[in-house]
Amino acid sequence: MSTASEMLTRLIAKQNEAEEARADLDSKRAAIVQLADDEGRSDLNPDEDSEFQAHTASIRALDEDIKARAERITELSEEDKRSSDAALAFRQAEMVSSRVKVNSEARTYEQGNGRSYFADLATSTINQDIDARQRLERHAAEVRMDPEYRDLIRTDGNGGYFVPPLWLSDYVELARAGRPTANLVTNLPLPPGTDSINVPKISTGTATAIQVGDGSAPQETDLADTSVACGVKTIAGQQDMSIQLFEQSPFNFDQIVMADLAADYATKVDVQVLSGSNANGQVKGIYGVNAVNAVTWTDTTPTVSELYSKLADGIQKIHTNRFQPPTVIVMHPRRWAWMLAAVDSQGRPLVVPNGQGPTNAIAAFGTVGSEQVVGSLQGLPVVTDPSIPITDGTGTNEDSIIVMRAQDCILYESSLRTRVLPEVLSGTMQVRVQVYGYLAFTAERQPKSLTILSGSGFATPSF
Repeated sequence: MSTASEMLTRLIAKQNEAEEARADLDSKRAAIVQLADDEGRSDLNPDEDSEFQAHTASIRALDEDIKARAERITELSEEDKRSSDAALAFRQAEMVSSRVKVNSEARTYEQGNGRSYFADLATSTINQDIDARQRLERHAAEVRMDPEYRDLIRTDGNGGYFVPPLWLSDYVELARAGRPTANLVTNLPLPPGTDSINVPKISTGTATAIQVGDGSAPQETDLADTSVACGVKTIAGQQDMSIQLFEQSPFNFDQIVMADLAADYATKVDVQVLSGSNANGQVKGIYGVNAVNAVTWTDTTPTVSELYSKLADGIQKIHTNRFQPPTVIVMHPRRWAWMLAAVDSQGRPLVVPNGQGPTNAIAAFGTVGSEQVVGSLQGLPVVTDPSIPITDGTGTNEDSIIVMRAQDCILYESSLRTRVLPEVLSGTMQVRVQVYGYLAFTAERQPKSLTILSGSGFATPSF
C-alpha cells in the first residue's frame, strides 16, 4: 500500500470517529431539550443551558475538524487515484507487449500454417480458384463468429474486399507503437453507411438557485444542446506485385506487405488525431481545436524545473475548466529525453527509475521506449509520441506537450480492409493490393479537456 493510501485509511478512520462523537453530542443536546419539554418548561435552567452551550461548542469544533479532514481526504483520494491510474497504465503497457492469444481451433489463416491470405485473395480473383475462394469464405465466417475480431465484422466478399486475418490485423496493433495518442483516446467502431457523425454536446446547462421565499418559483433554466460534426475520412495505401510472386513465392508474403502498409496506416491515423487540418480530406486533430487550455512557455534558456511548474499550470487548467482530472501527459521523445538528462546542483538526475524516489526527483521513468508509457509526472502517466510536430514556432524548431483527459476525445474507426485489383496492371503481369480504412475524430465536444503547452521554451533541446 502506498503512503497516500495508508494516510487515507487513517484519516477515514479518524473521520468516522469524529462523526460518531458529533452524533453523540447532538443526541445529548436533544436529550436536554426533551427533558425541559417533558417537564413543561419553555426555557432551560442555568445548569442545562451551560451544558447545552458546552455541547454546542464541542460540536462546532468537531465540525471544523471534520471539514478540514474531509478536504485532506479528497486531496489524498485524488492523489491515490492518480497513482493507481499510472500503475494501471504501466501494467496495460506491459500486457500489450506480452499479449498471448489462445484458440481452441486453428483458424483458416493461422500464422505459419503455409496458407497465404493475399495469395488466395489474388488467385480467387485472377484464376477463379475454387479452393482459394472456399478458404476466404470460411475465413469470412470466422470473422463474423469470433468475438476476438471485435469490430472486424463488416465482411463483404462480393464487394471486392475482405477483412484481413486477425493475426495480420495484429500488425496494426503491434505497429500501434506508431499511434500512441490515437490509442489513448476513446476508440469506437465506425458505424457503417455514414459519411459524417454528429456527437451530441450540451451548450447551455440547467441551473439551481436559492429560493427567495416559501412559495416562490424555483430557478428554471432550460438545457440547450447542439452537436459536433466529424466527417468520415479515408486512409489508404497500395502495392503492385507480380503474378510470379503470387504463384511462385516459396513463402507467405502477407506479413511483409501487411506489416509495412499497416505500420504506416497506424502512424497516419495518429498524425490525423494530433494534427489533422480539417481540409483536403483530413479530420480536425487536437492541435486544430479552438478554445483549448493554453500555456505559453517563453524562455531562451529553459530548465526542467521551469517546465515542471508550467505542467502544473496545464494540469490545473483542466481541473478548473473541465471540472474533471486529466489522465495523461503526451510529449515528443526528445522532450522526455531532455528531462531524463536533467540533473540538480549535486549532479543527481531529476527523473529517476520507478520506486527510487529521492527528495530531488520530480518524475519517474519506467520503460525505455519512444512510443509508449515511459514514466509518470505529477501523478500522471507520460506517453511519448514521435508524431508530435517539432517544427512549430517562429524558429520552426519547437515541439509541444499535451495534457489531456483522453476519454473526452473520440476516434471512430472501421476495420482495416484489403482488395486485390488484377485488371489495372494486367498488361505487365502485375496485380495491385490495396489496404484502406475509414476514420472520424473529434476533440471538440470538451475542448477544456485539453491543455497544450507551447512556446520558445520547447525549442530543440541540447544535451
